[in-house]
Amino acid sequence: MSIRLLALILAALALSAPPALSQDRGSVNPKPLPPLANPDDPATPAKALFGRATTAAQMAPQAIGSYSRGCVAGAEALATDGPTWQVMRLSRNRMWGHPRLIAFVEKMAAKAPVQAGWPGLLVGDLSQPRGGPMLTGHASHQLGLDADIWLTPMPDRRLSRAEREEMSATNVVRADRRDIDPAVWRPEHGRLIQMVAQQPEVARIFVNPAIKLALCREAGGNRGWLSKVRPMYGHNYHFHIRLDCPSGERACKDQDPPPSGDGCSGELDYWFSDAVLNPPPRPPGKPRPPITLAGLPEACRAVLKAK
Repeated sequence: MSIRLLALILAALALSAPPALSQDRGSVNPKPLPPLANPDDPATPAKALFGRATTAAQMAPQAIGSYSRGCVAGAEALATDGPTWQVMRLSRNRMWGHPRLIAFVEKMAAKAPVQAGWPGLLVGDLSQPRGGPMLTGHASHQLGLDADIWLTPMPDRRLSRAEREEMSATNVVRADRRDIDPAVWRPEHGRLIQMVAQQPEVARIFVNPAIKLALCREAGGNRGWLSKVRPMYGHNYHFHIRLDCPSGERACKDQDPPPSGDGCSGELDYWFSDAVLNPPPRPPGKPRPPITLAGLPEACRAVLKAK
């Protein structure tokens, strides 16, 4: 598939996805979703089922399927507060992940002040308690192996519940979207992303193309980690970490490795073309049917039904 075609497909997906971005507000007093009239109807969207699961499946930890069509058994919740992290948007109940992801986030949070000069992590969405498709936002984050980290440094105090639901993440991208905003971007942003990208279990990091451009410019001679940092629409308020499949979990499907090289030349240039930055309006089309439980691996049915 050509880079141009891939970019256009990603643009279409980005424009069609419901919003659930870092800066979107949550609720201090969230209301539970109403029960489904017929949850066993085969036509019920999988997101309506997994979006109503409030606890993890009491099963052995396992990532099942692919990042955008899967689920997770035996997930753990990241603690709301740690020595060097705070979880944001608690009302979404998306602080769950495969135990491997939870351990990774805690490890990176501990390393950030020492290795990157970053005071601590504000953690956005991980996954739902049982993974699976979400009612709003992400197409991925279904395996418990994805994490969004805000580009806002953790303050030196505990944020209130209202602040966690209502404060905005930091937009580090210039208004014209062609570069980072020099009034906001700090060298510590780059050091944090580099530190994470250099971890062997990281498969990819998604950032705004302007952030990738800044990283390419600032990287110096040590550039091998840049191949994991992939430009993606949005992602100007946070960066998205994706871990590879845990060893031995054969039901988990890894992506192909990222292309070789640092990704700082022709491929990156395309993201700043007028066709990508200012695409023509798309005529309204027939919406794609939502994924049902039948569209996920069969094992996800057991995950959804488990205690």
